[in-house]
Amino acid sequence: MATVRTKRATAKVNLAAIEHNIKILKATAGVPVLAVVKADGYGHGAVPVALAAKTAGADWLGVAFLDEAFELRNNNVPGPILAWLLDESDNFAEALDQDIDMSVSSISILQKISSLAKVRGMNARVHVEVDTGLSRAGVALDDFENFFAEFKNVSNIELISIWSHLACADEPKHPANAMQHKNFEHALAVAASHGLKPQMRHLANSAAALVHPEFRYDMVRCGIATYGIAPGGGLSDASKFKLKGVMTVVSQIAAVRKLKVGDGVSYSFKWTASKPTTVGLIPIGYADGVIRHLTKTGSITYKGKQFPIVGTVCMDQFLVDFGDTEVSVGEEVILFGDGGLSAHAWAQQVDAIGYELVTRLGNRIEREYVDGVQ
Repeated sequence: MATVRTKRATAKVNLAAIEHNIKILKATAGVPVLAVVKADGYGHGAVPVALAAKTAGADWLGVAFLDEAFELRNNNVPGPILAWLLDESDNFAEALDQDIDMSVSSISILQKISSLAKVRGMNARVHVEVDTGLSRAGVALDDFENFFAEFKNVSNIELISIWSHLACADEPKHPANAMQHKNFEHALAVAASHGLKPQMRHLANSAAALVHPEFRYDMVRCGIATYGIAPGGGLSDASKFKLKGVMTVVSQIAAVRKLKVGDGVSYSFKWTASKPTTVGLIPIGYADGVIRHLTKTGSITYKGKQFPIVGTVCMDQFLVDFGDTEVSVGEEVILFGDGGLSAHAWAQQVDAIGYELVTRLGNRIEREYVDGVQ
């Protein structure tokens, strides 16, 4: 078997595509856009993505946790940043000092932030998340009245927004969309009855920003669409919305082997050659985010054609059946992205979603930043 040392894999991140997508989203929504860069920018790199998004006109940046917001500020990312998953033990003082907006749905956390802001002689910028039916984070529907009654008594707090998150926006005709819209309007009405008027209201995620004009309110929060990946559900074609895929993952053939009929490959011999064939070794595996279930259904792209993954996907490598196609060590293969399947299509091979695919890529896959839209 001929082998050479190769660069194992690269995730090429097209920052011009980020800029393109932000511009499309702003034009489509017609309201300010918050670009979501949580989870290290959905695996693309939070700081480079954030800066590209800001360059393109993103009005806000959003993250899940305060430490993600701190990373942006520590790398001189400007503008408003919203963190929405707070814990009682979080460093609210640093958040205030670094000018981070915080989302609250707990009076006890709100009181802590209020006390810290009072000591600093400032107003804390807070957002209130209300649970309109996702049954996850946010003020519960039955607690709207009590929460807003308590909220109006807290000092040194500036109410920036009231917001919520949709469960089924990627299924435009799902009845949950109307239900959540109604509950969101109810939350706004309860807040108003206590003399509370937010500066903004936001409900729309990527899917709603693209297809639900009635949910756009004063801002949309765009996560997966920022990265040019379809939200899924009934919205599976990102190109339909003129969005461009941002990430392309490539690797190289590290070894080539000719097989005879009956030769098995990889652990447990879950695949054996039914005819003479050529297999190539790709030097990445499930430790790098290559989903193990691709063993049975996955494929890669080589010179514009799809070839199946065969045998068990291993921790550091997997095999591809190239049939009678001549391949050589060192040649490039595409897992997904430009020249191959989209991230959404590649994930669908194992009934996964594009979000899962890009966020699970390991740090052994080098990120390479490029600037040019195909």
